[in-house]
Amino acid sequence: MRDSSKKGSEQRQTANGKTPGGVPKEDDGSFSVKVQGAGVDAFELQVNKFWLVQDAILTILGREEVAPRTSLGLTLSGVTLDPFAELRSVKGFKTGVTLRLVEELYSPRSTRAHLARVQELLRGTSPQDALREGRSPSILHTLTHTNEATPAGHPAKGRRANSKPEQPTEAPPPPDYILPGATERPPLATLLPTSTYSEVPSCLLDLSLSCWNPPPGSRKLQGDFLYISIQTLEGKHCDITSSPRGFYLNRSTKDVFDPRPAPSSPVCHCLTDLLSQLSPQFKHHFSTLLHRPTLAAEECMSTPYHTLSWLGGSAVHSHKNNYSYRLGLDLGLHAQAPDWNEELQAARDLPQTTLEERLQREKALLQVNSAFVWAVAEGSEKVIDGFVDPINSCSQDPAFLWGGLFMSMGGTGAEWLGGERGRRAAQRLELRSIQSYSDLEGDLQALHTLPTALADYRGLRLSAQGLAPGLQGVDQPGVPRGLLYGVGAGPIENPARRKLLELLAQSAKSLGLQRHAVVGPSSHQVPLFTSTDVQGLLGADGRYYLLDVFRTMPADANFRVAEGEEGEEGATLRRFPHGLCRLRPELVKAFIRHKNSQFTKHVREHMEETGGVEECVKAGDSRGTDAIRKACKDVGSVSDIIFEMRFNPNVLSPGVEFPTSESNAVSLQKRLLKEAASFIIGDQIPAFLDDCLQGKELPMDGATLRQALHQKGINLRYLGHLVSFISQLDHKDKLRHITRLAYGEIVVRCARRIFNGYIQGVELSSISAAASHFLCCLLVPHFSGASNGEESKKRSRRRGHKGGGAADSIAWSTLGGNELWSLIGQDALETYGLIKGLGSNIDHLVEQCGLQKVSLLREMCLKTGIQLRLRDYALDNRNKAPISSDDVLNLLPVIKHITMATTDASRAFREAQNSLQKGLLEKAYEQLKEAAYLFGRVCDDLHPEACHCLSQLAQVAYLQGRPAEARSLQLKVVVISERILGFDHPNTIQQYALLAVYVLAGGETALALRCLYRAKILMLTTHGEDHPYTAVLDSSLGLMLQGEQSTQYLQNALKLSLSFRGAMDVTTGLIHHLLAQRMCAVGDYRGGMTQEKQAHSIFQTKWGENHPQTKCSSDFLKAVTQQAVRVERSIRQGGAELADSSTPESLVPSQETTLEQLALVNGILKTSYSMRITEFKEKLQEKRAAEEAEQAVTESSGEAEVKEGTSNGKQTEEVPAENPDSQLETQDVLEKTPSNPQINAHVESHLQNGDCATEKDEDTEGSVEQLGLTSGTSFKSLAEVKELSVATNKKSEPALVNGEEHKTAGDVTAVEKQAEIEVPLQN
Repeated sequence: MRDSSKKGSEQRQTANGKTPGGVPKEDDGSFSVKVQGAGVDAFELQVNKFWLVQDAILTILGREEVAPRTSLGLTLSGVTLDPFAELRSVKGFKTGVTLRLVEELYSPRSTRAHLARVQELLRGTSPQDALREGRSPSILHTLTHTNEATPAGHPAKGRRANSKPEQPTEAPPPPDYILPGATERPPLATLLPTSTYSEVPSCLLDLSLSCWNPPPGSRKLQGDFLYISIQTLEGKHCDITSSPRGFYLNRSTKDVFDPRPAPSSPVCHCLTDLLSQLSPQFKHHFSTLLHRPTLAAEECMSTPYHTLSWLGGSAVHSHKNNYSYRLGLDLGLHAQAPDWNEELQAARDLPQTTLEERLQREKALLQVNSAFVWAVAEGSEKVIDGFVDPINSCSQDPAFLWGGLFMSMGGTGAEWLGGERGRRAAQRLELRSIQSYSDLEGDLQALHTLPTALADYRGLRLSAQGLAPGLQGVDQPGVPRGLLYGVGAGPIENPARRKLLELLAQSAKSLGLQRHAVVGPSSHQVPLFTSTDVQGLLGADGRYYLLDVFRTMPADANFRVAEGEEGEEGATLRRFPHGLCRLRPELVKAFIRHKNSQFTKHVREHMEETGGVEECVKAGDSRGTDAIRKACKDVGSVSDIIFEMRFNPNVLSPGVEFPTSESNAVSLQKRLLKEAASFIIGDQIPAFLDDCLQGKELPMDGATLRQALHQKGINLRYLGHLVSFISQLDHKDKLRHITRLAYGEIVVRCARRIFNGYIQGVELSSISAAASHFLCCLLVPHFSGASNGEESKKRSRRRGHKGGGAADSIAWSTLGGNELWSLIGQDALETYGLIKGLGSNIDHLVEQCGLQKVSLLREMCLKTGIQLRLRDYALDNRNKAPISSDDVLNLLPVIKHITMATTDASRAFREAQNSLQKGLLEKAYEQLKEAAYLFGRVCDDLHPEACHCLSQLAQVAYLQGRPAEARSLQLKVVVISERILGFDHPNTIQQYALLAVYVLAGGETALALRCLYRAKILMLTTHGEDHPYTAVLDSSLGLMLQGEQSTQYLQNALKLSLSFRGAMDVTTGLIHHLLAQRMCAVGDYRGGMTQEKQAHSIFQTKWGENHPQTKCSSDFLKAVTQQAVRVERSIRQGGAELADSSTPESLVPSQETTLEQLALVNGILKTSYSMRITEFKEKLQEKRAAEEAEQAVTESSGEAEVKEGTSNGKQTEEVPAENPDSQLETQDVLEKTPSNPQINAHVESHLQNGDCATEKDEDTEGSVEQLGLTSGTSFKSLAEVKELSVATNKKSEPALVNGEEHKTAGDVTAVEKQAEIEVPLQN
């Protein structure tokens, strides 16, 4: 496993005595101990009693006070602690004890580990390191870090690079290229700004292995491990001997070998101690290096997986000291290949009885899988680049062994699979099915699969697996040894087979698979729980393994049909280029839920036909059972007494024969598969588009579009149908961003398939030229590669390539732009059924769909692993190739792998989200803190779900009136998103916008604007301006900026909202009102009056004249009108009163109101317009206050009655949290209170309309002040109101959620409840 990953993990757990979530965790088994000894200054350390001693040692070695020391042990009261003992089992271990570090003897391996630690420290960490390695960097520090000199006498040790700096008071103006309607796009250089982090000082001129290695036998017997050669900054050359006790200077020179210790040379346990004595400059520079400002933990820790960066710096390979190769560390430390399968299965077998055990198990699984994936990335490059010889003689399907990995191409695809495309699909489906089996919980974790990952590199796809263990079992003729399950297993009966069949039966139930029988090779029936390809084996390690699970999911009936067969509603179904079109697991789950709702409906209908629901549900009444049986038959349940929906994965699979006894079951399965296929087209695709219309889904690039489709269970082969479906809608213009993304994804995926075959035949020396030529053909219409070919020939001659083969080596240069686009169109027709729409070249999509060439370039690079130089590319220049071979910096492998579950953390996160939906803000805050802590224990927060959890925690903290805490959390979220998702990923864009809100609440206006500028730059590059989320960014900029720029951004946001959401949408009304406020602030009262009229019309149409929001808009409109009349009168009177016509305070939004509006625009605060829950809570608070007052006055006489009343009040308040239905019933009673609508009006007035100070407000001023919602209220005082109006409250009536009106689903009827009760009773 990767040592750096493990080291970083241990560092995170005890930073400053806080949990990784950033909040102290009480009663979590943590102890504070004192550590001293081994020449280290004493320091305090937080340890966990569940840790092993070696865990504490690893944490200590990661401390700045200890680095770079290694090979240390711990003692307590003079007793050396066993590294594999738990701290809680150590005698005398308790809070406050002193642990002493002791120096241990080195071994040859630990010596190399110490040298690796020293060279890692000398090399230093920098934000640009990730970019140099092709990984996505973190850019946030360039916005927050100030490169100021450290004052004398105040060392910067421990100071964070992204700590809160002193921001300039003047807000920076927006660059011209992000202004609304700008024709110039942001320069690519702005995506990766130059880092202001200080460079690493050079401490040595050279550090390498001496030429006298290896030590002769005589010296080896005296303890010499290695001889190290150094050259100091003073120019002094020294030879150092590594021994069990440490390091010392010997007498050897470049010409004479003399291993004896130099006179008066001490033996130092740490190499840097010896170097500090030999070189004063090393001592000074090393001290400077140690006291540099430290990066945040999220920036310097190694990410679990490789996140590609499609752009690289202009000087990627900078001169930065890297001594690892000269010290031979890469060979010495990793000489022994790990057994990946054993490591993974051993981690899976760890106990998981307690929470601590589960966290340790999940952490071990993540570390093993992470190290495995990194090894696959490294191994795929070495194999395909030709550094590894195949272990077989098959040129069609070579196999390789490297680093404990078995790597192969997967064999040639069978004809029915579809050749090469079918082979790749089988590998992809194998990985997806392995993920499904890995996610099974409980006893089903006894089913094992081999660690697997896929690597796409230079047009080839390698399947990498851990080495399978040996097999155990009785030899039988015609049956492979150890084979217990499968079509070819034969009639075996033994305890191991029965156990495996039991596990498969349970897994089939969890995965929704049906038990069935097929005709085997010997014409006998074979019972199966899986597809016919699966083999169940008993390994020599005693574990059960499943192989070849690529057809686990059922077939997609829309793409596997016989000649002339038609689908539902007369739609003729087509064939696909390969025969492995399978349904996604998400679709299977959604279809089962859909069928369950149909089943409930049918049960109710049948009961109503036979005497009514109340009569049929009585115990002993057979009519209820008959209704359930009929409903089971109607919906296609595989059981006739309970609702049970399962699928046969072998139905519609070629080459599978079923016995005649299975004919009815097979017919039912075909029916279900056709219904599931129709469910995709008739339900899931329209549901996805409806979510896009309502703003629930906002995909901005190909990755987020793919994720959104997959969440609905829609495969990407439906992209063509998606485009066709949108084109037939009346409101297709509102979905033009989805059409644009779909076309872009189709083009890029087709181009990638062509690129894979194109780049395979290119020799290594021409890879960069071929890749740049392909990109030019894709992006430049009618591009011809003649000039590029001539240039490539010149380069080849300069590199020494002569004679034969020159023509073949540059055959790639004959590809032209027209030919490539023709191939893309043909592939789009075969794969997606896209007959028209692509046009004759890329310019057609640019003009018709608004597709950006730079966005297409980004997508193509991310999918193929190409990394380009950071510079602007003139993609519209047809006279010269915009991308040259020198611009291609690297070609990196793209890895597909499984992800490890974070069970407890994810469960806690889901519970927190449920609490938010109920409006329980305080409870959700505690649950989010717990979830963040659990994520930190498992993955150090470097996980997509952990990123979302911390982002949600920051939002809740902000709503509770803690903007400083929200800022601190959001800084971490942005860094995590940049590193694990990508510096320009859509989630990163959204997180920058949220960070801007939080830092503005803290008074950092300049930083807030810089964050929004960065979000806008990324948005314009990733997708373009024509997108619904651009309205969010422009609205935020309009609220933060002042003057004409403010109205300019708000007008653009209004234009986009009108285009995507419509003229009568409530979000459009909100932007109308925001624009009206800003117009009034600059004195344009007539313009503000016009905008507010539009807002009032929208609110009146949506909710009526008596709705609080409509009333408040009317009040604001009256105030604007009065001011406009006053100004007009002053102008007509000759300007006598013009000097006194400043904008009234009632029309100028306060800072608190602006923050509220920003929270609304960015989705942090989502208000409910019915506000019944708020009314209910306020009524309870008033009741409690009255009871407490009565109790204080009548302590003697009425004490008993008051206590009883108070108790009843408390019970009433607890009911809504547990029973939302009863809560709403109580609210209906409270609606009769006449003062509530006025309170609601003021609540919403403050949240959306600012301070509408009119005469009507004075009547209810007392009520408003009780809520803390007067115009002068502080931001913090709104926390309680926000607690019940936050996102989320789905029990209320029409509410504004992300700018859309949502209506709650109807309550579950008694019939549905009874049906749900009846079904389990029949089991």
